[in-house]
Amino acid sequence: MAEIAGRFRDVAGTFTETAQRVPDDAWDNPAPCEGWVARDVVGHMVEWMPSFLDDAPIDFPDGPNVADDPVGAWVALRDALQAALDDRAVATRTFTHPHVGTHTIEDAVGVFFLGDILVHTWDLARAAGLEVTLDPDEVHALLTGLETMEEVLRASGQYGPRVEVPAAADEQTRLIAFTGRHP
Repeated sequence: MAEIAGRFRDVAGTFTETAQRVPDDAWDNPAPCEGWVARDVVGHMVEWMPSFLDDAPIDFPDGPNVADDPVGAWVALRDALQAALDDRAVATRTFTHPHVGTHTIEDAVGVFFLGDILVHTWDLARAAGLEVTLDPDEVHALLTGLETMEEVLRASGQYGPRVEVPAAADEQTRLIAFTGRHP
């Protein structure tokens, strides 16, 4: 599972690069997630990821406030997660989440965080009027994994209805459409 540290580095790196390219006046632009603006995309991850790992042995230092410094807030979270993943003694520790059971830290990041960061990279880019190409291997893995659970995911309310795209659409477009977003 040490591969999770590298995958996180790459996926989080693309999110970081995208966040750094957001113009200062675009942080309040509407995002593809209904009711969100660009800043909310960062806020979502900065809030839910540490709370998901509440019982995990990770120290999350206080970072900047998302309202004041969304990039700095994200970087503080990214750095804490990357440090945990890079330290095998920490990455392989287990914790129990009340809704999804017992996982190692690296497994939780691989299963629950990577896909969220990947799709929200596209959301952030779209809100800011930027182009982004997501890692094709990560896109493929996420899309094929999600498609096997479509009924459960739709029932969860986490995803809107699939948006229809041409059959010849590339996998990134199909992934975005699968999640209910209009590519």
